[in-house]
Amino acid sequence: MAAQREWFEKDYYKVLGVPEAASQKEITKAYRKLARELHPDANPDDATAEERFKEVSAAYDVLGDESKRKEYDEVRRMGPVGGGFGGGGFRPPPPGGGGFQGFSQEDLGDLGGLFGNLFRQQRGGPAGPGAGRGPGPQRGDDLEAELTMSFRDAARGLTTSVSLVSDAACHVCNGTGSKPDRPPKICPTCGGRGVQEENQGLFSFSSPCPTCGGKGVVVVDPCDACRGSGVERRTRQVKVRIPAGVDDDQTIRLKGRGGPGRNGGPPGDLFVRVHVTPDEVFGRRGRDLTVSVPVTFPEAVLGTKLSVPTLDGEPVTIKVPAGTPGGKVLRVRGRGIPSAKGAGDLLVSVDVVVPTSLTDEQRSAVEALAAATDEDPRRHLGARP
Repeated sequence: MAAQREWFEKDYYKVLGVPEAASQKEITKAYRKLARELHPDANPDDATAEERFKEVSAAYDVLGDESKRKEYDEVRRMGPVGGGFGGGGFRPPPPGGGGFQGFSQEDLGDLGGLFGNLFRQQRGGPAGPGAGRGPGPQRGDDLEAELTMSFRDAARGLTTSVSLVSDAACHVCNGTGSKPDRPPKICPTCGGRGVQEENQGLFSFSSPCPTCGGKGVVVVDPCDACRGSGVERRTRQVKVRIPAGVDDDQTIRLKGRGGPGRNGGPPGDLFVRVHVTPDEVFGRRGRDLTVSVPVTFPEAVLGTKLSVPTLDGEPVTIKVPAGTPGGKVLRVRGRGIPSAKGAGDLLVSVDVVVPTSLTDEQRSAVEALAAATDEDPRRHLGARP
């Protein structure tokens, strides 16, 4: 990717409102927030918002790509944005040679390798690699969707689809912008290259062709369906695979499932925010599955074996030791939430049930137990009867 002229003029970090040390996640978050606020659909007939939306999109096209961001940062390091190199631009070499003030011959060599076809030799010298190509492809917009699913589907994973209303290639012209029987023609201004060059002495800058907008072709007879834009707003179903173990309010990134790219650029990404409904039986603690199992007082005192439900529908039998107190947690290894790191455990919480009504026989048995019990469980509190 060759550096663009706009890189000297635009502070993309300022456009997105993030510091230069921002992480890729922070940059994406800032872009998505601004894109939602400034999108033309949310600001109809607002030219200022539309222009700002384009500016934000251009900034994210660079900063959102780690390799482009690295080159952009290198450009900024070589010279302040908007001020050329060293604040006052390049100063011509003194009589008799000696190179540029503030730069060695090695610096100039580095610049030539870094900027590729942005810098060319004075008076029409040969271009660097990639000279003559149009402006780079434009990445598609990132899109957002929300999906509500059951606890068990979230734990096991699910393949489903989400409905999106977004830009897509026109179904009539397949994205060309022209009527099917009148294909686009090569741009007469740039000869199909998509760029025009502006010679400024030592440097030659490439900019998008004003006639074709950098596409290299012009639409002679616009498509009626999309009015020549090549895209249309429509509802589409996107198949998504939700991995096992997804949690409530978690966002899943689906690479390449977002808005279509322009000029051959890659599509954007789709971010699906998952909402998980509670389950009547199970809960979760990280990768561990939790379940509460009630036992009677005699079962807790004497011990018992219980059949406990699991996520896959096959119950497991666990042993409750004699004298198990209420709230005791018993662990069943490997029967929890599945994930790429392995399944968690099933945590069984023992819930001792105290009866609220007794038969005469039951009451007599409990009274006999109370009479035979001489242990004071509250002795450690120092309380007197």
